[in-house]
Amino acid sequence: MSDTSKTAADPEPFRVPDGDLDDLASTLAKTMAEVRQHGVILDRLGSEPAPASAVPQPTDDVPAAAGADSEQTDGPASVFILALGGEVYAVELAALSDWVNYLFLPVYGREISTTRPWCAQWHEHPEAVARLHALWLAWQQLTDAEAGLSGPSTWHRDHLDQALVHLRAPDGPFAACTTSPIRPNHRVLATPAPELEGVVQ
Repeated sequence: MSDTSKTAADPEPFRVPDGDLDDLASTLAKTMAEVRQHGVILDRLGSEPAPASAVPQPTDDVPAAAGADSEQTDGPASVFILALGGEVYAVELAALSDWVNYLFLPVYGREISTTRPWCAQWHEHPEAVARLHALWLAWQQLTDAEAGLSGPSTWHRDHLDQALVHLRAPDGPFAACTTSPIRPNHRVLATPAPELEGVVQ
């Protein structure tokens, strides 16, 4: 019979060097941001209208023009956020906000100053919403595997750099919002009034 009174030595605890912890934390943060973004994309795909192949084709009884009219009224004519309205706009803005808050700002949100303004209430600035949404649409397309290996570089060069120049310009959409964290201020600048035809002044 074997002696069970002798116990085996406890294994040494596994230690990760402190320098590697930063790498692991960074990798985990990136992975979590990607998972959140994939969830946003999946939610968006689930709410999109059926593809054209799933739309019933016009029959001999229905003129082709009438069939085309019904297709146009079934879904949005554009994926651009300014072309959307109501609940569809709210859903798209929520998805955009996730991308801005969890990916765009942590990576590209640089320090705020009077020469590089930013507004925490960016979603209330129509120009900022439009530019960020266009940037997000391009990001979805150019970071997809089908875009090829140069897709992300193209996104940075052709889309991100241009968008940041206009968004963070001293006279851009956030020009009237103060940059002091102690005294934050948010103000949407007025836009020129549209000209009304036939109005006598």
